[in-house]
Amino acid sequence: MKQRKRVHRTEQLALENEFSANMRDVIDSLLSAHRTQRPVVFTALIETRGSTPQKAGATMLIYEDGRQVGTLGGGCVEAEVKRRALECLSTSQRQLETFQLDHDYGWDDGLICGGRMITLIDPIGGNSRIEYYESLLKQIDSGEGFTQAIRIEDDDGTIPAGARYLFDHNNTLIAQTDDHDFPNSNSGFIPELKSLPRPKMSQGWAYLPTLPKFELFIFGAGHVGKKVSEYASQTGFEVTVVDDREIYCNPQNLPDAKHCLVGEFDEVIDSMEFGPRSFCIIVTRGHNHDEEALFHLIRKQTCYLGMIGSKRKIRLIFDDLIAQGIEAHELERVHAPIGLEIGSQTVPEIAISIVAELISFRSQLSTSVRPHK
Repeated sequence: MKQRKRVHRTEQLALENEFSANMRDVIDSLLSAHRTQRPVVFTALIETRGSTPQKAGATMLIYEDGRQVGTLGGGCVEAEVKRRALECLSTSQRQLETFQLDHDYGWDDGLICGGRMITLIDPIGGNSRIEYYESLLKQIDSGEGFTQAIRIEDDDGTIPAGARYLFDHNNTLIAQTDDHDFPNSNSGFIPELKSLPRPKMSQGWAYLPTLPKFELFIFGAGHVGKKVSEYASQTGFEVTVVDDREIYCNPQNLPDAKHCLVGEFDEVIDSMEFGPRSFCIIVTRGHNHDEEALFHLIRKQTCYLGMIGSKRKIRLIFDDLIAQGIEAHELERVHAPIGLEIGSQTVPEIAISIVAELISFRSQLSTSVRPHK
C-alpha cells in the first residue's frame, strides 16, 4: 500500500460529516417530538475558539425529562447546557450562552485550556418556526450541502441574536426563523460549498456550512468490504455495497450500508450512475472479479477509483486490461494498491488504511470537484 501526501484538513472534514449525520438524528427527533406535542429544546454549538470538546456544528436535543439525542461534547459544559435548556422550557425564550472552558467548566473534563463555546438554546413550542427545521431536514437528506447563518450579536437592535437563515447549495435563501430579512450586505459572506469551507464568524454572524455528501461504492461484500462500509459510513460517506452473493450483500450483514446491490459485477455496474462525488473501491474476493469490476469502472465518471491487492496482482490485471483495449493512461488514475501505508495486517487495520486514504483524498478536493473521465 502506498503513502499519499499528508492532508491537514482530514480531521476537520471528518468532524463536519460526522456532525451532519448527528444533526439528522437530532432534527428527525425534534420533528417527531413536535408532532406528538412533546416539549423539547434544540441546542447547537454555533461558534468555538481554542480547544473545545466539539466544534461548531454539533447539535443536541433535550427532552423535558433530561434525555437527549446528540451531544455537545459531554462533561460539565453539556450538563450546564442541559440545565439552562430545561429552564428555557418554562419561558419558551431562545438564548445564546457563552461558556469559557476554565476552572468553572474544566475540572471534571480536563478541559482547562481557555477554549470558548457559544451555544444556541432554542425551546421548540407552538410559536417555533417548525418550517425551518423541516427545510433543514430536507437539505440534510438531499446530500447537496447547505449553510446556516446565525446572528450572534444584536447591537443594532434589528435582527435578534439567535436568528437563523438557511441557504441551499446554490446559496439561495430557503428558510428563516425570524421575520427580519437577511441583510443584502451579508450575502457575500455565505461560503461557497465547492471550496469545502469551514465555519466562520464575520460582523456579528456565524456561518455554518454543511458540506455535500460523497458516495462510496464498495465492490465486494467480504470481510474488508464490510469493515470499510462500517468505518466509511461513520466518517460521512453514503455507502453502497455491490456483490454477486446475496448471503453477504444484504442489510443484515451490512447494517451501515445505505444500499446493497446484488448481481453480476458487469451487469450491476453498467446499470449504475456515478457522478463527481462518487468514490469507487474494488475489494472483491479474487483476481478475476477485481479485473472484471475495474474493466467496467475504468471509463465511468467517478471522483476516485481504487483497488486492493499486491503490486504483482495489480500489474497482472493492468496488463490484461491493456490487452483488452484499455489505454495505459486510463489506468493511471487508479489508486492501487489502495490504502495509506500504516503497516496494516488485520482486516480492521486494512479497512482503516483504506478509509484514511478516502478521507485524505476527499479533503484535498478544493475549488471544484471535477470527475475523472
